[in-house]
Amino acid sequence: MHKIDIDLVEMTLDVMKYAIDRISATEHPIGKPKKAEELKNIVGDTVTPKGIGGEYAFNLWRQHLSKANVPVDHPRNLAFVPASPTRAAIMFDLVTSASSIHGAYWMEGAGGIFCENEAMSWIVSLTGLPEGAFGVFTSGGTAANLSAIVTAREHWREDETYKREKGLIITSIGAHSSIKAMAKVADVDILLVDSEEELSGDALRKTIDNLNFHQRKRLFAVVATGGTTNAGIIDDLQGIAQVCEDEKLWFHVDAAYGGGALAADSVRHLFNGIERADSITIDPHKWMFSPYDCGAVIYKDPELAKAAHSQQGSYLDIFKDEGAHGFNPTDYQIQLTRRVRGLPLWFSLATHGTDRYKEAVERGLELAQIAGKMITQHPDVELVRDPSLSCVLFRRKGWQPEDYTEWTYKNHKSGFALVTPTKWKNGDTFETVSRFCFINPDTTEHDIQMILDSMK
Repeated sequence: MHKIDIDLVEMTLDVMKYAIDRISATEHPIGKPKKAEELKNIVGDTVTPKGIGGEYAFNLWRQHLSKANVPVDHPRNLAFVPASPTRAAIMFDLVTSASSIHGAYWMEGAGGIFCENEAMSWIVSLTGLPEGAFGVFTSGGTAANLSAIVTAREHWREDETYKREKGLIITSIGAHSSIKAMAKVADVDILLVDSEEELSGDALRKTIDNLNFHQRKRLFAVVATGGTTNAGIIDDLQGIAQVCEDEKLWFHVDAAYGGGALAADSVRHLFNGIERADSITIDPHKWMFSPYDCGAVIYKDPELAKAAHSQQGSYLDIFKDEGAHGFNPTDYQIQLTRRVRGLPLWFSLATHGTDRYKEAVERGLELAQIAGKMITQHPDVELVRDPSLSCVLFRRKGWQPEDYTEWTYKNHKSGFALVTPTKWKNGDTFETVSRFCFINPDTTEHDIQMILDSMK
């Protein structure tokens, strides 16, 4: 398996041609999933005792399996939080994999980690955190949020009073699903403030004041959101920061989606207060145009994260010896084994410069405002709320929940677009509505108009 022969050379050329075609294409199909049974009938058994051969396997991928995916960078994929990695970043993802770098310790990955840290320094500079703040790249927002909350919990438990207490955190119902998920993994309780609009400092203060004695004793952190996934809403970061400082609580900001907008001068002021956070999550694979997977967690005091996450073992001692001195990313988050997933972002930043990044993020903000105006002028649809960041919530007049679902599948199956419904809290009930999330600067006004017109 590890020998070089002519078949390997030819396969390498085939793979490179596929990558070149994918990177250089100006249009590509949106793709649609198939049931596992359908795919099995098409490709048959692929993992066998003798193998089916690289050329045959690659043709199965190219002709059938690759088409059963939905590219996140399609200009009419406006569902969830899509992505739009630059071509430079995609190219360097190939280099990252081909280089076989283990990115946990400086001793093995100094060159790659150096590049990651260059990119991280730029991201940290956007937050306005004080000197000494720094971070590491993770697999995504869930791992970043978990790493931050475990750091917060371990710092809280440095006080013997809380050693045997199960921690409690506060966030809002608008927070990302990963906050609930990571709370389960960290074995902490979570209290949700019942608001999908911004979580204000006053609402947080009221919630804390209403806690009973034991709840207040267990409360150690607050998670604010810097751009909710559902609607792009930014919490009252200044007000929340003040409450956290007054109450001596860890202040974490989940800006996995919205953090990219820190690069945009037009909305940077909306994030004022983020520089007072103890930790921040940002996903470069969302709005910083990096390939999956690339999240990031940033700490005001990285030494607290190191105390919580640094792994010990006789086989690891050499990595921390003076002869291997350098920055060890594994010390600051939950993973030991890690790829240098920040490398593609570094290469793209080095290639294009940060000004181009600012322009691309501003385009996503502009598209949301354009869509908002088009919706107000359209006879069949109306805004649910004003666009926020690059998210737009809107309803089709007279539609029921099943109408949105049917419309979504119809457009997807035809290969036209992927726009999915969501729910928005309207009084005491949740209304089914539709949602745009603009990340890709290649999305056009014509794309938006065609999608709206398809709701007739």
